[in-house]
Amino acid sequence: MGAPNGRTRRERRPLPPGFGTIWTTVAVDLIGFGIVLPILPRYAEDLHATPFVIGLVVSAFSVAQMVGAPIIGRLSDRIGRKPVLILSLVGTAVGSLVTGIAGSVWILLLGRVLDGLSGASVSVAQAAVADVADPEDRPRLLGLLGAAFGVGFVVGPAIGALAAFGGPHIPFLVAAAIAAVNAVVALRRLPETHPDRTGKAAPDAHVAPDGPLPSDHPIRTWGHVPGAARRLILVAFVALFAFSGFETTFSLLVEDRFGLTIGSTGAVFAVIGLALVFVQAGLVHPVHVALGEKGTLRAALALVAVGLVVLAIDGSWFSLVPALLLLVLGQGLVTPTMTSAVAGEAPAADRGRVLGFQQSAGALARAVGPAAAGFLYGRVSIPAPYLLGAALAAAAVVLVPRSVPVASGTAPS
Repeated sequence: MGAPNGRTRRERRPLPPGFGTIWTTVAVDLIGFGIVLPILPRYAEDLHATPFVIGLVVSAFSVAQMVGAPIIGRLSDRIGRKPVLILSLVGTAVGSLVTGIAGSVWILLLGRVLDGLSGASVSVAQAAVADVADPEDRPRLLGLLGAAFGVGFVVGPAIGALAAFGGPHIPFLVAAAIAAVNAVVALRRLPETHPDRTGKAAPDAHVAPDGPLPSDHPIRTWGHVPGAARRLILVAFVALFAFSGFETTFSLLVEDRFGLTIGSTGAVFAVIGLALVFVQAGLVHPVHVALGEKGTLRAALALVAVGLVVLAIDGSWFSLVPALLLLVLGQGLVTPTMTSAVAGEAPAADRGRVLGFQQSAGALARAVGPAAAGFLYGRVSIPAPYLLGAALAAAAVVLVPRSVPVASGTAPS
């Protein structure tokens, strides 16, 4: 038998040094976020917040994240990934603590803003992974990092539900403690990955593929972001707008069509979270090897579009399961592949800020997508938000730029 080809060797490549610590840092951070998320609306209601104000409190996190992500990303390009991640974890601890001791809606809102600004560190963690990853291995590693999000959203709500037996404040205090311990562990174990701070060249330090920006060109504004990266960030916004509308209205859909209780719906969401973990941890790399980044993005967005159409037009149990499978498979592939593509288009010295712009776009999508979907569901029809989401996902297929770099050795697309 001949020697194994390069593709086989890449599949067996070990994780780079420091990746495990980065993964654990993100997973623990997202567990803390998952603890808070299901309890927050009821907590705000106990402080006599109106439904409108509850909406403001919930969306404050995403709005603060949208504002803070490019700033925090740029800061990580200047002083390094490690100090910014540690400061963000400390900020998360403070924000959760303020939320937990809030005696008024305004203090509660302040806590969510502080937590949202700190939550902008996700793009820094993604940049840290991109720093240590070879280009051909980047989608796999970002897929594994994406699995940390799924772990957080599955484990976090379960811990939050148990903590809530001690009183409505307890889950937030638990989240604060988790973030504080995570910061201490990161201080001791998290490696610095930014090439300007380590003295090593980035694995893919090069001129951005679609533009004349050299790797040391300072990206200060949206206008300085390479054109293909801007287009990909637009695709990311459109795709997440569509999927967040599904997330927001799905519990209403299964109650109206199938009579599912809150507990049953929560179980469905837990299964969706576990399925996303499986897709991002196990399928991203082989699909990327077969299709390349552009092909993977287009196929995944098409799966999301078809899944939303099936969900909209057929109200039977028979179609619900395949619709959810299509949505989970599509979204599970979209998220890490999109981040990998944006990171590949960004100059190495400014990767944190470019990924910060992507996170801002995602936060904006999560702020306005649910509102639009809720309006369409309540005022137009049950299928309306899913048909809009399908149309947007289909449009995103067309928007994927031709210049998405294909890692060497992967199938051309």
